Amino acid sequence: MYKFLLIIFLVSGFALAARAQSPELSNKETKRDSINLHRDSVTSKPFAPKIKHDEKKYHPDSLHSPHKAVIRSLILPGWGQVYNHHWWKVPLIYTALGLLGDAYVFNEGYYKEFLALSQYREHGTAPAPGSKYYNDYILYQGQQDQTIYDANDAYRRDRDLSIMGFVAFWGIQMVDAYIDAKFQHSYTMDTDFSYKIEPTIMNQQPMFAQSLGSQMIPGLKLTLSF
Repeated sequence: MYKFLLIIFLVSGFALAARAQSPELSNKETKRDSINLHRDSVTSKPFAPKIKHDEKKYHPDSLHSPHKAVIRSLILPGWGQVYNHHWWKVPLIYTALGLLGDAYVFNEGYYKEFLALSQYREHGTAPAPGSKYYNDYILYQGQQDQTIYDANDAYRRDRDLSIMGFVAFWGIQMVDAYIDAKFQHSYTMDTDFSYKIEPTIMNQQPMFAQSLGSQMIPGLKLTLSF
């Protein structure tokens, strides 16, 4: 009963206090506040926050297919790199393949030449004047037979190495296209990189500590964060 009367008393007191306020004073304060707000909005300058542009980041792209990159590189060297948007690798690929192809042509030509000369030496015959290898036969006529055979074997070996190098590099550029496509398909790649250099103390092994006179030497510690 007393609690109920106390609540009624408090509510009545708040109601009387609210009715005791002057309506005109409240209206004047509200009007003055609205004028100040209007003046501030007119005189203040608009504020545009500075936007910091982050470095470019590459997020996983599930539509980028490593299988397509490999097939393209298998059909045409560099096509997979173009598919991965790595255009700068194409000139490097064709430069390497061009050098290996040139090495094959060079060694194949001399291999055929010394193969013919070896056959002439083996059968004890000579080419007819004006034939393809007649001048070469005359040029190397003073050389021993074993020298001609060794030269033939050397050019054949270098020719085979050129072929294997060409095929191997073709496969390497396929693997490169697959790895780049796999990263773009499954991983986030960005250019966030930082490093930290700080002094440190390195312990020396006993055999070096005796010669230097100290077991600990100063050094620098490099920390790379990718």
